[in-house]
Amino acid sequence: MPEALGEFEHHVLLAILRRGSTSYSVDIVRELEERTGKSVGVTSIFVTLRRLETKGLLTSEVIVPDQGHKRRYFSLTPAALDRLESAREAFLNLWDGVLTGDAGAPGHGNT
Repeated sequence: MPEALGEFEHHVLLAILRRGSTSYSVDIVRELEERTGKSVGVTSIFVTLRRLETKGLLTSEVIVPDQGHKRRYFSLTPAALDRLESAREAFLNLWDGVLTGDAGAPGHGNT
């Protein structure tokens, strides 16, 4: 079984997924801040991106534009997409029936 991901790691993966095929660290920070309403430190992003890359959930590529500084762009791997889908399904299963009041009913996990 793969190592569990933390909440912030999930958020980073989802931010990259939302942005499309490749994402730059500053764009990831902006996406997270817009979506969560919380301030995100650039250092925490870099540490998390490296950790996710080490876990095989991201790939990265350094691109040097014609003018400007080189940038490292991150992409999700198929393993990351699988992990996100599994987490989504588990989360939705846990919420099933909670808002309708059926969570404690037979067949909803409270046997």
